Amino acid sequence: MYVIVVGAGGIGSALVELALQDRHDVAVVERDSRKAESITRRHDVLVIHADAAFTEVIRQAGGERADALITTTHDDATNLMVIAAAADLGIPSIVSVVNVKEHVELFRRLGAHVMEDPDVIVAEALYNAARRRKLTDLVTMVGGAQMFRMTITQDSPLLGKTLVECGKQGLIPSGILFAALEREGEVLIPSGSTIMQEGDVVTVYSKEHVSDELIERLAG
Repeated sequence: MYVIVVGAGGIGSALVELALQDRHDVAVVERDSRKAESITRRHDVLVIHADAAFTEVIRQAGGERADALITTTHDDATNLMVIAAAADLGIPSIVSVVNVKEHVELFRRLGAHVMEDPDVIVAEALYNAARRRKLTDLVTMVGGAQMFRMTITQDSPLLGKTLVECGKQGLIPSGILFAALEREGEVLIPSGSTIMQEGDVVTVYSKEHVSDELIERLAG
């Protein structure tokens, strides 16, 4: 896959590393000379030192053969122009950071997949890590649904019971789904007959915002 990353800040730099780890071809567009030089020193990728808001710059970065473009700047106006340029060049997958929540629908109408306000997402993750130590990787989705990982402790009321038994006894309320389970280095897809064991790390989906009381009840 050929990926164009616009913006070589924290998010953009991390994206470059992830894409290279997966052995994809990467081009970076960055108008700040110091950031462009830093990427050039650290990675063997094409770096375009220019303003990505122009179609010709995206074309120079390989836009006509790119499979995906991800724009990560802190300026929504720039991100919108990049999206428009990418759409003109027919790039199949266009993804953008959106810094102002009110702009989300506009970005979506232009055909971009969006990540709303990454600073808020990071802040929420840090807050939940401090407040809810039994949870990891908590993500809040559209409409208030949440996904998170939790470890079953020796005090959990789920311990030694199948998921069917947990449901019948009201230990797992409706709207909660155990989507995956990590046990002894393996990832399993749990079924109704799966028996919960101490140390199981469960990926949980909740249709609604999860209360502290529910976390304590599930994890122990």
